[in-house]
Amino acid sequence: MKPSGFEATRSFAQKLDQQDPLAAYRHRFHIPRGSNREEWVYLAGHSLGLQPKSVRVYVERDLQLWQDLAVEGHFHGPQPWVPYIELLAEPSARLVGALPSEVVVMNTLTVNLHCMMVSFYRPTAKRHKIVIESNAFPSDRYAVKSQIQFLGYDPATSLIELKPRTGDTEIRTEDVEALIEREGDQIALFMLAGVNYYSGQFFDYMRITAAARAKGCIVGWDMAHGAGNVPLALHDSVCDFAVWCTYKYINGGPGCVGGCFVHERHAREFDRPRFAGWWGQDKATRFQMGPDFHAIPGAEGWQLGNPPVLAMAALRASLEIFDEVGMEALRKKSILLTGYLEFLLQQHPSHHFSIITSRDPAQRGAQLSLRLHHKGRAVCDALKKQSVICDWREPDILRAAPVPLYNSFADAYNFVERFIPIVEA
Repeated sequence: MKPSGFEATRSFAQKLDQQDPLAAYRHRFHIPRGSNREEWVYLAGHSLGLQPKSVRVYVERDLQLWQDLAVEGHFHGPQPWVPYIELLAEPSARLVGALPSEVVVMNTLTVNLHCMMVSFYRPTAKRHKIVIESNAFPSDRYAVKSQIQFLGYDPATSLIELKPRTGDTEIRTEDVEALIEREGDQIALFMLAGVNYYSGQFFDYMRITAAARAKGCIVGWDMAHGAGNVPLALHDSVCDFAVWCTYKYINGGPGCVGGCFVHERHAREFDRPRFAGWWGQDKATRFQMGPDFHAIPGAEGWQLGNPPVLAMAALRASLEIFDEVGMEALRKKSILLTGYLEFLLQQHPSHHFSIITSRDPAQRGAQLSLRLHHKGRAVCDALKKQSVICDWREPDILRAAPVPLYNSFADAYNFVERFIPIVEA
Protein backbone atom coordinates (compact mmCIF):
# COMPACT_ATOMS: atom_id res chain seq x y z
CA MET A 1 0.00 0.00 0.00
CA LYS A 2 1.31 3.44 -0.92
CA PRO A 3 1.10 6.33 1.55
CA SER A 4 -1.48 7.95 -0.75
CA GLY A 5 -3.86 5.18 0.33
CA PHE A 6 -3.44 5.88 4.04
CA GLU A 7 -6.09 7.51 6.21
CA ALA A 8 -5.42 9.45 9.40
CA THR A 9 -8.11 7.74 11.47
CA ARG A 10 -8.08 5.28 14.31
CA SER A 11 -10.40 2.96 12.42
CA PHE A 12 -7.94 2.84 9.51
CA ALA A 13 -5.06 2.00 11.86
CA GLN A 14 -7.20 -0.79 13.32
CA LYS A 15 -7.98 -2.02 9.81
CA LEU A 16 -4.26 -2.21 9.01
CA ASP A 17 -3.71 -4.22 12.20
CA GLN A 18 -6.50 -6.60 11.28
CA GLN A 19 -4.90 -7.15 7.86
CA ASP A 20 -1.38 -7.49 9.24
CA PRO A 21 -0.06 -11.07 8.72
CA LEU A 22 2.47 -10.52 11.52
CA ALA A 23 0.01 -9.13 14.06
CA ALA A 24 0.04 -12.30 16.17
CA TYR A 25 3.75 -11.91 16.95
CA ARG A 26 2.96 -8.94 19.18
CA HIS A 27 1.41 -11.41 21.61
CA ARG A 28 4.70 -13.30 21.87
CA PHE A 29 6.32 -10.33 23.62
CA HIS A 30 5.78 -8.79 27.03
CA ILE A 31 4.32 -5.31 26.46
CA PRO A 32 4.94 -3.23 29.62
CA ARG A 33 1.98 -1.53 31.24
CA GLY A 34 1.72 1.71 33.15
CA SER A 35 0.22 2.31 36.57
CA ASN A 36 -3.23 2.47 34.96
CA ARG A 37 -2.60 -1.00 33.42
CA GLU A 38 -2.63 0.53 29.94
CA GLU A 39 -0.08 -1.01 27.55
CA TRP A 40 2.78 1.30 26.75
CA VAL A 41 3.16 2.67 23.25
CA TYR A 42 6.70 1.33 23.13
CA LEU A 43 8.75 2.91 20.35
CA ALA A 44 12.20 2.39 21.89
CA GLY A 45 13.16 -0.94 20.37
CA HIS A 46 16.18 0.77 18.83
CA SER A 47 17.53 1.09 22.39
CA LEU A 48 16.22 -2.08 24.05
CA GLY A 49 13.93 -4.59 22.40
CA LEU A 50 11.01 -6.05 24.32
CA GLN A 51 11.29 -9.43 26.01
CA PRO A 52 9.98 -12.45 24.10
CA LYS A 53 7.76 -14.52 26.36
CA SER A 54 9.76 -17.64 25.46
CA VAL A 55 12.91 -16.17 27.05
CA ARG A 56 11.90 -17.46 30.47
CA VAL A 57 11.62 -21.03 29.16
CA TYR A 58 15.06 -20.93 27.55
CA VAL A 59 16.80 -19.35 30.52
CA GLU A 60 15.10 -21.63 33.04
CA ARG A 61 16.34 -24.68 31.13
CA ASP A 62 19.91 -23.59 31.72
CA LEU A 63 19.22 -22.55 35.29
CA GLN A 64 17.90 -26.07 35.85
CA LEU A 65 20.96 -27.59 34.19
CA TRP A 66 23.20 -25.48 36.41
CA GLN A 67 21.18 -26.55 39.44
CA ASP A 68 21.25 -30.26 38.55
CA LEU A 69 24.71 -30.74 37.08
CA ALA A 70 26.78 -27.70 38.05
CA VAL A 71 30.14 -27.86 36.25
CA GLU A 72 29.16 -31.08 34.48
CA GLY A 73 26.62 -29.03 32.55
CA HIS A 74 29.45 -27.97 30.26
CA PHE A 75 29.55 -31.47 28.75
CA HIS A 76 26.33 -33.23 29.76
CA GLY A 77 22.59 -32.68 29.84
CA PRO A 78 20.04 -31.95 27.12
CA GLN A 79 22.10 -29.05 25.77
CA PRO A 80 25.68 -28.90 27.11
CA TRP A 81 27.26 -25.48 27.38
CA VAL A 82 30.60 -25.99 25.62
CA PRO A 83 29.10 -26.20 22.10
CA TYR A 84 26.24 -23.83 22.99
CA ILE A 85 27.58 -21.00 20.89
CA GLU A 86 27.27 -23.14 17.77
CA LEU A 87 23.47 -23.12 18.20
CA LEU A 88 23.48 -19.39 17.48
CA ALA A 89 25.70 -19.41 14.39
CA GLU A 90 23.17 -20.44 11.76
CA PRO A 91 20.25 -18.23 12.89
CA SER A 92 22.63 -15.29 13.34
CA ALA A 93 24.08 -15.91 9.89
CA ARG A 94 20.60 -15.94 8.35
CA LEU A 95 19.79 -12.69 10.08
CA VAL A 96 22.78 -10.83 8.61
CA GLY A 97 23.20 -12.66 5.31
CA ALA A 98 26.38 -14.59 6.05
CA LEU A 99 27.81 -18.08 6.17
CA PRO A 100 27.63 -19.74 9.61
CA SER A 101 31.44 -19.92 9.70
CA GLU A 102 31.61 -16.15 9.20
CA VAL A 103 29.56 -15.32 12.30
CA VAL A 104 30.21 -15.64 16.01
CA VAL A 105 28.26 -14.38 19.00
CA MET A 106 30.73 -13.06 21.56
CA ASN A 107 31.68 -10.20 23.87
CA THR A 108 29.82 -6.91 23.53
CA LEU A 109 29.65 -4.44 20.67
CA THR A 110 32.56 -2.16 21.59
CA VAL A 111 34.79 -5.04 22.67
CA ASN A 112 34.16 -6.60 19.26
CA LEU A 113 35.01 -3.30 17.59
CA HIS A 114 38.34 -3.29 19.36
CA CYS A 115 39.00 -6.94 18.53
CA MET A 116 38.33 -6.29 14.87
CA MET A 117 40.42 -3.13 14.71
CA VAL A 118 43.35 -4.91 16.33
CA SER A 119 43.27 -7.29 13.36
CA PHE A 120 42.14 -5.04 10.53
CA TYR A 121 43.39 -1.54 11.33
CA ARG A 122 47.05 -1.87 10.36
CA PRO A 123 48.19 1.69 9.68
CA THR A 124 51.30 2.64 7.74
CA ALA A 125 52.95 5.99 7.18
CA LYS A 126 51.09 6.30 3.87
CA ARG A 127 47.78 4.62 4.74
CA HIS A 128 46.72 5.40 8.29
CA LYS A 129 43.33 7.12 8.22
CA ILE A 130 39.98 5.83 9.51
CA VAL A 131 36.66 7.11 8.14
CA ILE A 132 33.54 7.34 10.31
CA GLU A 133 30.39 9.44 10.03
CA SER A 134 30.46 12.74 11.93
CA ASN A 135 27.51 11.77 14.14
CA ALA A 136 28.66 8.22 14.79
CA PHE A 137 27.59 6.62 18.04
CA PRO A 138 29.96 7.95 20.75
CA SER A 139 31.28 4.51 21.68
CA ASP A 140 32.39 3.96 18.06
CA ARG A 141 34.15 7.31 18.08
CA TYR A 142 35.87 6.58 21.40
CA ALA A 143 37.00 3.16 20.19
CA VAL A 144 38.34 4.49 16.88
CA LYS A 145 40.19 7.42 18.42
CA SER A 146 41.72 5.21 21.10
CA GLN A 147 42.97 2.72 18.50
CA ILE A 148 44.53 5.53 16.48
CA GLN A 149 46.26 6.89 19.57
CA PHE A 150 47.31 3.44 20.79
CA LEU A 151 49.19 2.87 17.54
CA GLY A 152 50.98 6.20 17.79
CA TYR A 153 48.93 8.31 15.41
CA ASP A 154 46.97 11.49 15.97
CA PRO A 155 43.18 11.58 15.47
CA ALA A 156 43.58 15.16 14.25
CA THR A 157 45.30 13.83 11.13
CA SER A 158 44.20 10.18 11.04
CA LEU A 159 40.44 10.49 11.57
CA ILE A 160 38.14 11.55 8.74
CA GLU A 161 34.55 12.42 9.61
CA LEU A 162 31.92 12.26 6.88
CA LYS A 163 29.40 15.08 7.15
CA PRO A 164 26.19 15.89 5.29
CA ARG A 165 26.16 18.83 2.95
CA THR A 166 25.09 22.11 4.50
CA GLY A 167 21.34 21.99 4.95
CA ASP A 168 21.15 18.20 4.53
CA THR A 169 20.50 15.69 7.29
CA GLU A 170 21.79 12.69 5.33
CA ILE A 171 25.20 11.85 3.89
CA ARG A 172 24.86 11.31 0.17
CA THR A 173 26.35 8.15 -1.29
CA GLU A 174 27.97 10.09 -4.10
CA ASP A 175 29.74 12.25 -1.53
CA VAL A 176 31.04 9.13 0.19
CA GLU A 177 32.33 7.84 -3.11
CA ALA A 178 33.95 11.18 -3.89
CA LEU A 179 35.80 11.09 -0.57
CA ILE A 180 36.97 7.54 -1.25
CA GLU A 181 38.21 8.51 -4.69
CA ARG A 182 39.96 11.58 -3.32
CA GLU A 183 41.59 10.13 -0.20
CA GLY A 184 41.30 6.37 -0.60
CA ASP A 185 45.04 5.81 -0.92
CA GLN A 186 45.46 7.14 2.63
CA ILE A 187 42.51 5.31 4.18
CA ALA A 188 43.43 2.21 6.17
CA LEU A 189 39.93 1.50 7.48
CA PHE A 190 36.52 2.63 6.28
CA MET A 191 34.00 2.05 9.07
CA LEU A 192 30.51 3.49 9.13
CA ALA A 193 27.34 2.46 10.93
CA GLY A 194 25.08 0.56 8.54
CA VAL A 195 22.16 2.48 10.04
CA ASN A 196 23.11 5.68 11.81
CA TYR A 197 21.77 5.72 15.35
CA TYR A 198 21.00 9.45 15.34
CA SER A 199 19.43 10.16 11.97
CA GLY A 200 18.26 6.64 11.13
CA GLN A 201 19.98 6.79 7.73
CA PHE A 202 20.48 3.35 6.16
CA PHE A 203 23.66 3.61 4.14
CA ASP A 204 24.09 1.88 0.79
CA TYR A 205 26.67 -0.42 2.36
CA MET A 206 27.03 -2.61 -0.72
CA ARG A 207 27.90 0.28 -3.02
CA ILE A 208 30.13 1.98 -0.45
CA THR A 209 31.99 -1.25 0.32
CA ALA A 210 32.67 -1.81 -3.37
CA ALA A 211 34.05 1.71 -3.80
CA ALA A 212 36.29 1.50 -0.73
CA ARG A 213 37.66 -1.94 -1.55
CA ALA A 214 38.44 -0.80 -5.08
CA LYS A 215 40.84 1.72 -3.50
CA GLY A 216 42.43 -0.93 -1.29
CA CYS A 217 40.70 0.06 1.94
CA ILE A 218 39.68 -2.39 4.65
CA VAL A 219 35.94 -2.06 5.23
CA GLY A 220 34.05 -2.70 8.46
CA TRP A 221 30.46 -1.94 9.41
CA ASP A 222 28.80 -1.30 12.74
CA MET A 223 25.43 -2.95 12.23
CA ALA A 224 24.14 -2.31 15.77
CA HIS A 225 21.07 -0.56 14.33
CA GLY A 226 21.00 -2.70 11.19
CA ALA A 227 20.91 -6.30 12.38
CA GLY A 228 17.31 -7.37 12.90
CA ASN A 229 16.10 -4.06 11.47
CA VAL A 230 16.93 -4.13 7.76
CA PRO A 231 17.83 -7.00 5.40
CA LEU A 232 21.59 -7.51 5.26
CA ALA A 233 23.87 -9.47 2.94
CA LEU A 234 27.23 -9.18 4.65
CA HIS A 235 28.82 -12.09 2.80
CA ASP A 236 27.80 -10.80 -0.61
CA SER A 237 28.92 -7.29 0.29
CA VAL A 238 32.48 -8.68 0.71
CA CYS A 239 33.17 -6.25 3.53
CA ASP A 240 36.01 -7.42 5.77
CA PHE A 241 34.15 -7.41 9.07
CA ALA A 242 31.02 -6.23 10.82
CA VAL A 243 29.84 -6.04 14.42
CA TRP A 244 26.45 -5.60 16.06
CA CYS A 245 24.70 -5.77 19.40
CA THR A 246 21.71 -8.01 20.07
CA TYR A 247 19.71 -6.05 22.62
CA LYS A 248 18.11 -3.54 20.25
CA TYR A 249 16.09 -4.89 17.33
CA ILE A 250 17.18 -8.49 18.05
CA ASN A 251 15.61 -8.43 21.55
CA GLY A 252 18.34 -10.39 23.35
CA GLY A 253 18.00 -8.48 26.62
CA PRO A 254 19.93 -5.68 28.36
CA GLY A 255 23.66 -5.85 27.69
CA CYS A 256 23.27 -9.09 25.75
CA VAL A 257 26.25 -10.68 24.03
CA GLY A 258 27.27 -9.07 20.73
CA GLY A 259 27.70 -10.41 17.21
CA CYS A 260 30.66 -10.38 14.86
CA PHE A 261 31.16 -11.15 11.16
CA VAL A 262 34.51 -11.89 9.52
CA HIS A 263 34.42 -12.59 5.79
CA GLU A 264 35.43 -16.11 4.82
CA ARG A 265 38.46 -14.89 2.85
CA HIS A 266 40.05 -14.13 6.23
CA ALA A 267 39.04 -17.47 7.76
CA ARG A 268 42.55 -18.96 7.67
CA GLU A 269 44.66 -15.88 8.00
CA PHE A 270 46.20 -17.25 11.15
CA ASP A 271 49.16 -14.88 10.90
CA ARG A 272 46.85 -11.84 11.00
CA PRO A 273 47.41 -10.05 14.34
CA ARG A 274 44.64 -10.60 16.85
CA PHE A 275 43.95 -10.63 20.55
CA ALA A 276 43.78 -14.30 21.49
CA GLY A 277 41.87 -16.15 24.19
CA TRP A 278 41.32 -19.79 24.99
CA TRP A 279 37.79 -19.97 23.54
CA GLY A 280 39.20 -19.08 20.15
CA GLN A 281 41.60 -22.02 20.40
CA ASP A 282 41.27 -25.03 18.08
CA LYS A 283 38.38 -27.02 19.57
CA ALA A 284 40.28 -30.32 19.27
CA THR A 285 43.03 -29.05 21.59
CA ARG A 286 41.25 -26.38 23.66
CA PHE A 287 41.08 -28.47 26.82
CA GLN A 288 44.63 -29.76 26.54
CA MET A 289 45.62 -26.38 27.96
CA GLY A 290 48.77 -26.12 25.84
CA PRO A 291 50.96 -23.01 25.73
CA ASP A 292 50.49 -22.23 22.03
CA PHE A 293 47.44 -20.66 20.43
CA HIS A 294 46.00 -22.18 17.27
CA ALA A 295 42.92 -20.27 16.13
CA ILE A 296 39.70 -21.91 15.02
CA PRO A 297 39.19 -21.17 11.31
CA GLY A 298 36.56 -18.53 10.69
CA ALA A 299 34.96 -15.98 12.98
CA GLU A 300 35.05 -18.28 16.01
CA GLY A 301 38.83 -17.91 16.05
CA TRP A 302 38.41 -14.35 17.36
CA GLN A 303 36.71 -15.48 20.57
CA LEU A 304 38.33 -14.68 23.90
CA GLY A 305 36.70 -16.20 26.97
CA ASN A 306 33.95 -18.76 27.35
CA PRO A 307 30.58 -17.17 26.56
CA PRO A 308 27.74 -16.18 28.94
CA VAL A 309 25.26 -19.02 28.57
CA LEU A 310 22.30 -17.39 30.31
CA ALA A 311 22.54 -14.35 28.02
CA MET A 312 22.82 -16.61 24.99
CA ALA A 313 19.76 -18.55 26.12
CA ALA A 314 17.71 -15.34 26.00
CA LEU A 315 19.13 -14.59 22.57
CA ARG A 316 18.18 -18.07 21.31
CA ALA A 317 14.56 -17.38 22.15
CA SER A 318 14.50 -14.24 20.03
CA LEU A 319 16.48 -15.69 17.11
CA GLU A 320 13.95 -18.49 16.94
CA ILE A 321 11.24 -15.89 16.29
CA PHE A 322 13.30 -14.19 13.58
CA ASP A 323 13.77 -17.55 11.89
CA GLU A 324 10.01 -18.09 11.89
CA VAL A 325 9.19 -14.69 10.42
CA GLY A 326 12.15 -13.97 8.15
CA MET A 327 13.63 -10.59 7.35
CA GLU A 328 11.74 -10.29 4.07
CA ALA A 329 8.36 -10.30 5.82
CA LEU A 330 9.64 -8.04 8.59
CA ARG A 331 10.99 -5.55 6.09
CA LYS A 332 7.70 -5.48 4.20
CA LYS A 333 5.78 -4.60 7.35
CA SER A 334 8.48 -2.21 8.54
CA ILE A 335 8.24 -0.13 5.38
CA LEU A 336 4.45 0.03 5.71
CA LEU A 337 4.46 0.75 9.45
CA THR A 338 7.17 3.43 9.36
CA GLY A 339 5.50 4.91 6.30
CA TYR A 340 2.21 5.12 8.15
CA LEU A 341 3.85 6.85 11.11
CA GLU A 342 5.44 9.34 8.72
CA PHE A 343 2.10 9.92 6.99
CA LEU A 344 0.35 10.64 10.29
CA LEU A 345 3.02 13.15 11.29
CA GLN A 346 2.75 14.87 7.93
CA GLN A 347 -0.92 15.56 8.61
CA HIS A 348 0.23 18.08 11.24
CA PRO A 349 2.58 20.60 9.57
CA SER A 350 4.42 22.40 12.34
CA HIS A 351 7.27 24.78 13.03
CA HIS A 352 7.89 22.90 16.25
CA PHE A 353 9.32 19.69 14.77
CA SER A 354 10.76 18.23 11.59
CA ILE A 355 11.66 14.72 10.44
CA ILE A 356 15.39 14.35 9.75
CA THR A 357 15.24 10.69 8.70
CA SER A 358 15.13 10.00 4.98
CA ARG A 359 11.71 10.01 3.34
CA ASP A 360 12.96 7.22 1.07
CA PRO A 361 12.07 3.83 2.65
CA ALA A 362 15.17 2.28 1.04
CA GLN A 363 17.36 4.65 3.07
CA ARG A 364 15.88 4.02 6.50
CA GLY A 365 14.83 1.20 8.78
CA ALA A 366 12.21 1.16 11.54
CA GLN A 367 13.01 4.62 12.85
CA LEU A 368 12.00 8.24 12.49
CA SER A 369 14.15 10.89 14.17
CA LEU A 370 12.28 14.08 14.94
CA ARG A 371 14.12 17.33 15.48
CA LEU A 372 12.25 19.35 18.09
CA HIS A 373 12.42 23.13 17.74
CA HIS A 374 10.28 23.73 20.79
CA LYS A 375 10.39 22.42 24.39
CA GLY A 376 13.13 19.86 23.69
CA ARG A 377 13.47 16.97 26.13
CA ALA A 378 10.35 18.07 28.01
CA VAL A 379 8.35 16.57 25.14
CA CYS A 380 9.91 13.15 25.70
CA ASP A 381 9.24 13.40 29.43
CA ALA A 382 5.62 14.42 28.85
CA LEU A 383 5.11 11.47 26.50
CA LYS A 384 6.30 9.07 29.18
CA LYS A 385 3.61 10.37 31.50
CA GLN A 386 1.12 9.30 28.82
CA SER A 387 2.65 5.81 28.50
CA VAL A 388 4.56 6.60 25.29
CA ILE A 389 8.18 5.45 25.39
CA CYS A 390 10.61 6.88 22.82
CA ASP A 391 14.08 8.19 23.59
CA TRP A 392 15.95 11.46 23.57
CA ARG A 393 19.29 12.27 21.99
CA GLU A 394 20.97 15.57 22.69
CA PRO A 395 20.66 18.25 21.68
CA ASP A 396 17.24 18.12 20.02
CA ILE A 397 16.31 14.67 18.67
CA LEU A 398 13.36 12.47 19.66
CA ARG A 399 13.73 8.99 18.17
CA ALA A 400 10.71 6.77 17.57
CA ALA A 401 11.14 3.18 16.36
CA PRO A 402 8.02 1.33 15.16
CA VAL A 403 9.40 -2.23 15.36
CA PRO A 404 7.48 -4.59 13.06
CA LEU A 405 7.74 -7.65 15.31
CA TYR A 406 5.66 -6.17 18.10
CA ASN A 407 4.51 -2.65 17.26
CA SER A 408 1.08 -2.12 15.77
CA PHE A 409 -0.39 0.49 13.46
CA ALA A 410 -2.49 1.55 16.44
CA ASP A 411 0.80 2.30 18.24
CA ALA A 412 1.73 4.69 15.44
CA TYR A 413 -1.68 6.35 15.66
CA ASN A 414 -1.56 6.62 19.46
CA PHE A 415 1.92 8.12 19.38
CA VAL A 416 0.93 10.90 17.00
CA GLU A 417 -2.36 11.53 18.81
CA ARG A 418 -0.42 12.19 22.04
CA PHE A 419 2.69 13.78 20.54
CA ILE A 420 1.04 16.59 18.58
CA PRO A 421 -0.83 18.25 21.48
CA ILE A 422 2.34 18.10 23.61
CA VAL A 423 4.68 19.57 21.03
CA GLU A 424 2.17 22.23 19.95
CA ALA A 425 1.20 23.34 23.44
